[in-house]
Amino acid sequence: MAEQRLPRRGLKKTFCNEATNDTLTKTNDQMNMANAPQTLKNMPTLDFVTQSPSHLLHRAGQEAEELFARSIGDLGITARQFVVLSVVADRENPSQTTVCEVSGIDRSTIADIVRRLVARGLLARRRTPHDARMYALRLTAEGMSVLEKANPIAQQVDASLLNGLLPSEREAFVALLEKVAVRPDATMTDA
Repeated sequence: MAEQRLPRRGLKKTFCNEATNDTLTKTNDQMNMANAPQTLKNMPTLDFVTQSPSHLLHRAGQEAEELFARSIGDLGITARQFVVLSVVADRENPSQTTVCEVSGIDRSTIADIVRRLVARGLLARRRTPHDARMYALRLTAEGMSVLEKANPIAQQVDASLLNGLLPSEREAFVALLEKVAVRPDATMTDA
């Protein structure tokens, strides 16, 4: 049996030591650390998978995206497209720059989302009269219809994501997420 690396912590793998023909059982952590550079062996361990805020936020984001995609059904929009439609609906002819600033989605992603929503007939865009480089956005009738159908679904998704928390924990969790997400001055030296 050849040694194999395992993706999850704590799992055991049995393999044969070909030199002695002995059967050995090690956890994947033991196998991974045996092959790790000496500097890693001496470092205090952080279980990145279960303790890293950046990894846990990434996983939570993946879960939210997947739940939204499963729930939205035939409407066929992504969570980010929903956010863009919502921002446009809440403002009068916002520019793509405004949508970036309000949503926190980067400019190149917004440009791609807007292009897709325009192609589907959910958004309309036109050059602004005061700056020919800018586009003003507005929902089409079809865009408004999709947004009206998607809004209660998005609210259900949010409720499902937080249903394991007490109401006071939900409020605190959302407040803390907002505090982490809206940090324009965050740098590596903030830690």
